[in-house]
Amino acid sequence: MNSHHAHPILPFQIDIDPAQVSELQSRLANTRLSHPLPDDAWSNGVPIATLRDYAERWRHHDWAATQDRLNRLPQFSTEIDGQTIHFLHIRSQAPDSIPLMLLHGWPGSFLEFEHLINPLTDPAAHGGQSGDAFDLVIPSLPGFGFSTPLVDGGWSTHRIATAFTELMTRLGYDRFAVQGGDLGASVAPEIGRVVPSRVIGVHVNGALGAFQPEVDDQTLAAMSAVEQDRMRRIGDFMQTEFGYIALQSTRPGLLGAMVADSPIAQFAWILDKLQAWSHPAETPADELLGEDFIFANASLYWFTASAGSAAYVGYAQDQPWDVIPESSGVPTAAIQFAHDIGIRSFAEQANSIVRWTEHPGSGGHFAALEEPELLLRGIREFFRPWQ
Repeated sequence: MNSHHAHPILPFQIDIDPAQVSELQSRLANTRLSHPLPDDAWSNGVPIATLRDYAERWRHHDWAATQDRLNRLPQFSTEIDGQTIHFLHIRSQAPDSIPLMLLHGWPGSFLEFEHLINPLTDPAAHGGQSGDAFDLVIPSLPGFGFSTPLVDGGWSTHRIATAFTELMTRLGYDRFAVQGGDLGASVAPEIGRVVPSRVIGVHVNGALGAFQPEVDDQTLAAMSAVEQDRMRRIGDFMQTEFGYIALQSTRPGLLGAMVADSPIAQFAWILDKLQAWSHPAETPADELLGEDFIFANASLYWFTASAGSAAYVGYAQDQPWDVIPESSGVPTAAIQFAHDIGIRSFAEQANSIVRWTEHPGSGGHFAALEEPELLLRGIREFFRPWQ
């Protein structure tokens, strides 16, 4: 493991005081819930009966076992641009493995990729070819999880991309690949713009490119039926789901103050999107994403009190959503699942798209959890020419 000048790479172990775990369990046991609304449905937020059930199950989540399991993964931290950056670094035993950075989004964490680690680093043991092996670097975005506390502002997509490029430099990787979803799907191609000569390729799941909620009738008519449905769902989103963006982009500190003192408030805020963005939406999120992930992820946000800083970095930076950046020329692939809203013609305005894969009948926003085999196949096939 390389060190870099005055900012060495240090081993990291999760060490949550058992007293904090007991306090969380006590708060959950004493949760005060509101009376259900007359229409106690997901359209108004998390239904009270559902929230009560999740709170009770979270109270019994075995954090000690989760912590022990995660601490068996090689974790590290380093300071970049004044900010502590936490990351996993797992090397494959195969020669000439491609270094691959995996980037999460909101309201997720590095935990999204936990079950992809072994198939990506040891593919022969998990249904792949031995030549498909990767070295993995899985950072926590600034302001998320153990990449906290956030020391200053200005964490634009470009600044995060620059910091993560520096991380790969410190690890000794000259050439590398990047994959991301959600916010990670914005950071990944930006890394390609920061160092186009060093990025082998960019792979994303979900939307890629500038956010365009409206198009003219002629453009809409030229789209496929799947794309027209995506534009319809974008319109629905702007009408019925935009509230969380309005709050997180304008008052992340207010949100952070509220949920840092109430685990059930934090949980409801996150679960609302885990449910809405997984597919199919009517299936309980724990069945699609796994109960262990949901409670471990909620615990991570709680113990690090990072909901406010994650909202701030993810949504409150001074960068417009509708500006189309220049293409880096880096080969780029996108995979679209049922809940995704990617439009290839939009993505091609700012990216060199060489592979576009559609899975309109399955999967949602959290591809690594919902459709890991399809995501693995997409990553392996895309990067195989460089192996």
